[in-house]
Amino acid sequence: MDSFQFHFFTASLFCFFSFIVSQQPYAGSTTADCAVTHRSTGNLGYFCNTPNRNCHSFLTFRSRSPFNSVSSIATLLGSDPSELSRVNSVNASATFPPDKLVLVPTTCSCSGQFFQSNVSFTTRTGDSYFVIANETLQGLSTCQSLISQNPNVSVTSIKGGERILVPLRCACPTKNQTDMGFNYLLSYLVVFGDTVFDIAQIFESFGADMGIILDANELQGSSFVNPFTTLLIPLKTEPSSTGMKERNSSPPPPPSLPTSPSPASKRTWVYILVAVVGGVVLAAVIGAVVFFACVRKRKKKTEHTPIEIDSFESTEKTSEKKLDGDSSSITLDSISSVVQSVKAYTFKELQDATDNFSSTHLIKGSVYHGTINGDSAAIKKMNGDVSKQINLLNKTNHTNLIRLSGVCFEEGHWYLVFEYAAKGVLSDWIDSNGSNNDRFLTWTQRIQIAVDVATGLNYLHSFTNPPHVHKDLKMDNILLDDDFRGKISNFSLARSAGWEEGEFTLTMHIVGTRGYMAPEYLENGLVSTKLDVYSFGILIIEMLTGKEVSELHRKENLQLTDLLEKVLDQKDGKEYLNHLMDPSLEGNFPTELAVLVMNIAKLCMNKDPSQRPSMDDIVQSLCRILSSSLSWELPNTSV
Repeated sequence: MDSFQFHFFTASLFCFFSFIVSQQPYAGSTTADCAVTHRSTGNLGYFCNTPNRNCHSFLTFRSRSPFNSVSSIATLLGSDPSELSRVNSVNASATFPPDKLVLVPTTCSCSGQFFQSNVSFTTRTGDSYFVIANETLQGLSTCQSLISQNPNVSVTSIKGGERILVPLRCACPTKNQTDMGFNYLLSYLVVFGDTVFDIAQIFESFGADMGIILDANELQGSSFVNPFTTLLIPLKTEPSSTGMKERNSSPPPPPSLPTSPSPASKRTWVYILVAVVGGVVLAAVIGAVVFFACVRKRKKKTEHTPIEIDSFESTEKTSEKKLDGDSSSITLDSISSVVQSVKAYTFKELQDATDNFSSTHLIKGSVYHGTINGDSAAIKKMNGDVSKQINLLNKTNHTNLIRLSGVCFEEGHWYLVFEYAAKGVLSDWIDSNGSNNDRFLTWTQRIQIAVDVATGLNYLHSFTNPPHVHKDLKMDNILLDDDFRGKISNFSLARSAGWEEGEFTLTMHIVGTRGYMAPEYLENGLVSTKLDVYSFGILIIEMLTGKEVSELHRKENLQLTDLLEKVLDQKDGKEYLNHLMDPSLEGNFPTELAVLVMNIAKLCMNKDPSQRPSMDDIVQSLCRILSSSLSWELPNTSV
């Protein structure tokens, strides 16, 4: 019987009978709102809710230069170096590899209303409370708690060399938890892609349990957790690096919670049955993946070679040849079931709207601006079978996806009528060469557009049935309305994806835009929602730098991954970032937030698609950055 399943069901039964009292509210994204304390959410610290005024607890920290050795991490977080080296099974002079999960022993005490472990920190020039909390401490403190603990230090102009008090987020077990055998609480730093299930698996050998973790953080109604936040992990025994497991990204099995207590023998059979069924299903899935991968590889060697193209537009004529028969044989009636809920315009209506498609109404390519019944519209002339695109647009309804309002078919050509985006394509507003001096986007406008695009992609990935992949995300396919809000357009390449997170399908027809295509798609034809995540990483790099990826490669003589490594370097990264950023911003942007956005781009471009964040994760993180950006814009307000 799988121990995780046993623990999950056991915890669920305990929760059903209210044997556990919730420990702390999970603070979530409120920790980024530096100007607002959100006192009731606990972002000032974990509440003192136990008779014990102090206890031995643990933090986690990911090693990053210059905090990547036993001594430097111990000094930063006020830990005993000998204890830190002991629980991590290294010697006192050891240096950890980058992003190594390090256990940090600490003494946690109740100070007023909140638990905390207090350390002192010397500020550096350019520091802000947001940077100290989220970049230096990775989320082990919050900007609100730093502001609260240091009333005599200026919020808006922190000077280098100032000593401030840093309250680290820790907590002590409640009586109910200790009665159940949970003797320690660990403050775990959440990163992109983490789930409560994954985290429970990491510390399973120390008694961690998904149900207990959810309850301890008041997450019974939701298991979503944000990057740069802490999650309390109740443990029965002291943790050590030797007992921690590698992160497991597979989803937890869906449990069937009993409505009343069952005898132990009956529960055992339930666990065994779930384990057996789960094992059979898992074996079947693995077998199917291996089979299709082998078939794909064999076919690739004997029949096909991937074709890399510069843009979809160059394949429109080729695509027409693949249709059964001449495109003129396609009529509105042939896909009447697809277009039944959008308006069917006559060609005469579109001629009147565009002055017979005159050049004065031409926007770009084959897209015209027209006025229909007093409303502006964009009318796109297309060839070939567009039924799949119409079908997708017909069933989507989201403000960040361009809306299809009607169709027309005339003499072998389709005309799709869309809502009109008055500000045009995003690429016309991102230009570091100065050709569009009258067009300029502020830092906050760029972040808002990034949030809009991420939200639209998240809708495609998570809320369409089945999930869909856009497959051609780039600046030319992002439109801006009158308020500079982003809308994703051009669904010519969009296709359905796997039903579950991490699922993928295979294709032999490799199409897309050079520079934006993920390596697993370009090399092996793997299609999943992670393709859009990769492209989104490229997109936000171009939005911040004002340069196309090809231009960045040429000017910097670096691969994008190496370029991002230089940006994120603790020592010289900010100086290099200032060199890269769009000159039109003229340095008018919050450097620390730009670093966070670049880090998101790096995570999006991970070569392993399973390690890329989901669009839901990205939306949450960008919303926090947008909130901080809006605060940064206000006079006399810190980031």
